[in-house]
Amino acid sequence: MRLPYIDAADPEAFTTPEDHAIVARVRARRAPRPLQPLDLTLLHSPAVADGWNSFLGAIRTKTSLPDDVREVAICRVAVINQAWYEWAHHAPLAKAGGVSDEGMELLEQPDLGGKNGSEVLSKKLWAVVDYTDAMTRDVAVKDNVFEKLREHFSEQEVVEVTATVAAYNCVSRFLVALDVGEKNAWRSPGVSNSK
Repeated sequence: MRLPYIDAADPEAFTTPEDHAIVARVRARRAPRPLQPLDLTLLHSPAVADGWNSFLGAIRTKTSLPDDVREVAICRVAVINQAWYEWAHHAPLAKAGGVSDEGMELLEQPDLGGKNGSEVLSKKLWAVVDYTDAMTRDVAVKDNVFEKLREHFSEQEVVEVTATVAAYNCVSRFLVALDVGEKNAWRSPGVSNSK
């Protein structure tokens, strides 16, 4: 970690009622879990932490996307951007959402060249993978990739997939730049913190 994690229990860490309210909102969203290293980094700037908490809370819990779709998109962003802290948190959620072990092994490969269409993932999930990869690698999405996504998703869902990919690209860049969770030394999702 490039910055120390803030000690949210320190009475001197937050001095205004607004800051205490922000910490309470972040705690409420995380409950029953404790504050995460990401939270303890963001709370160096309570206003940023508050906006982040609201935005990412909506992305994670208030969209109409099924768990497998949301978590496949997040996991692909994590792999492409080598955000292993993000992967460590979201790969179990993808599995819990119904992605098979074989699907997870596929998702953790940075380059999927030649594997597209494999029956390890449904056509719907492949559309999410291709769209996520295009948004994350190239930003601009080619028409054929977008049209494949549209075959499987409503306009609302397209907005939600797009917002999820965009949001988690933001998250991954923050995590990697500051080495939140001390996972930058990992070389891939399946490798421990040893070099």
